[in-house]
Amino acid sequence: MLVEQIWTGNAYRNFNYLIACPETGEALAVDPLDHEKCLAAAQAKGWEITWILNTHEHFDHIGGNEPLQRATGARIMAHGNAGGAIAGLERGLSAGDVVQVGKTVELLALDTPGHTMSHVCLLSQTDAPALFCGDTLFNAGAGNCHNGGHPNELYETFASQLERLPDTTQVYPGHDYITNNLAFTLDREPDNQAAADLLADLESNHDPDAAMVTTLGQEKEFNTFFRLTSLSVIARLREKFPELGESPAPQEVFLKLRELRNSW
Repeated sequence: MLVEQIWTGNAYRNFNYLIACPETGEALAVDPLDHEKCLAAAQAKGWEITWILNTHEHFDHIGGNEPLQRATGARIMAHGNAGGAIAGLERGLSAGDVVQVGKTVELLALDTPGHTMSHVCLLSQTDAPALFCGDTLFNAGAGNCHNGGHPNELYETFASQLERLPDTTQVYPGHDYITNNLAFTLDREPDNQAAADLLADLESNHDPDAAMVTTLGQEKEFNTFFRLTSLSVIARLREKFPELGESPAPQEVFLKLRELRNSW
């Protein structure tokens, strides 16, 4: 499997992706908002974009569909319930569906509601798994639930799906928010040395055009939305929400963190 992460450099800080089969050169474009950069990357690599995958229906993820289709003839797939919001959807995905790219690449569809209720992630079926997670999981953060989502559903996605993936899983999110998210982690867990060290490093050399690819194992060290039993996280939350008990349920912690992040 070949992966090209494309930094759009736009105000939304989007990442687009091409996932290609090394044998056939066929490629899947994931959330190709910047269709021109996706086309240029495919041309430079000698790849043919045959499918478009939208992780969800927000404009900054589907806005490049039409011009990319015109240029390549690529067909569109997304969550099976997203048809009313994504024009030209040809393949609706459900949990467990397999997306084939060329002869050698298989990607497992995960039904991951929360950011929206029609959100999918793709998990590569490779020795070193890769998760293309749209706006569900960010480096050091989690998606918001403002436009068609729900924080309870997002918690369930984290707890019942993401948490259980191998720690070696590489994380390919839909946006570059890592420095802000690490700062939030440190606001919530000031003694998180992993977050402090990484933020200090990125403040001097962060380049989204050559972005760090984290693993889930690393995320569990510095992503506060995975650190729901941390005594430091809980203690800081109780300063804001004194009604929380000394040992709140992980879901309570997650929901309060998501609430704080909304206005942080």
